[in-house]
Amino acid sequence: MAQQHDLSGRTALITGGSRGLGFAMGEAFARAGARVVLVARRQAALDEAVSSINKIAPGHAFAVRADVSSAQEAQQAHAAACAALDAGVDILVNNAGSSQRGPFENVTDAQWQTDIDLKLFAAIRLARLVLPSMKAQRWGRIINVVNTLAKTPAAGSAPTSVTRAAGIALTKVLASEFAPHNVLVNALCVGRIKSDQWEKMRAREHPQMSLDDYHAQMGRAIPLGRVGEAAEFSAIALLLASDAGGYITGTAINVDGGLSPAT
Repeated sequence: MAQQHDLSGRTALITGGSRGLGFAMGEAFARAGARVVLVARRQAALDEAVSSINKIAPGHAFAVRADVSSAQEAQQAHAAACAALDAGVDILVNNAGSSQRGPFENVTDAQWQTDIDLKLFAAIRLARLVLPSMKAQRWGRIINVVNTLAKTPAAGSAPTSVTRAAGIALTKVLASEFAPHNVLVNALCVGRIKSDQWEKMRAREHPQMSLDDYHAQMGRAIPLGRVGEAAEFSAIALLLASDAGGYITGTAINVDGGLSPAT
């Protein structure tokens, strides 16, 4: 690991941290020396993720079970993270969410509210909780994980494309407002990257197809010709979280192999 990517002494809170991209980022941060609190709804998955990371970086990973779509549980998660770390949060990664989409006329008020609470309000509330300590120490990083639909919403992509677009707007607001305090805020726009969400979709829509064949089929539409790896995504997150990314703020970076027409 390059010295400039060293996160020794830093603390991180990652929502949606038990699997997929959240877990990959937690592992990358822990390898770089950070102490990491993974937040998710399922205790068993959290325990497995923490155990896996601690085999690589002993004592660097902690678990907090919470549903961050709830204001009360988001606040409790932050308090529990600070208690586990015996410190404030230096790096916040808002990664919780799922890909909810369908024909606009079929999306109910309840589905809209659930998506907004999980993807947008969770990020708002957690940012509000971590910012005081980041400002006080004049160092902080917030990474909002969205997707490329946030830049190029397609038919039938609500509500997720709308809430993800709001996540980019939130990123821009926070970046401009807190740059004078050396708190850097960026978004990462996910393309087609191997994760448990794609595995679930394959099992639901193409149960007869192997996962390798499914990934190969997905990759044909991508200019690079393949689906991305979680480690490739977490490498960009690590850059943004480290001092090497110290002059990057207010960006929404595509990590999609060139798929999105919007930069």
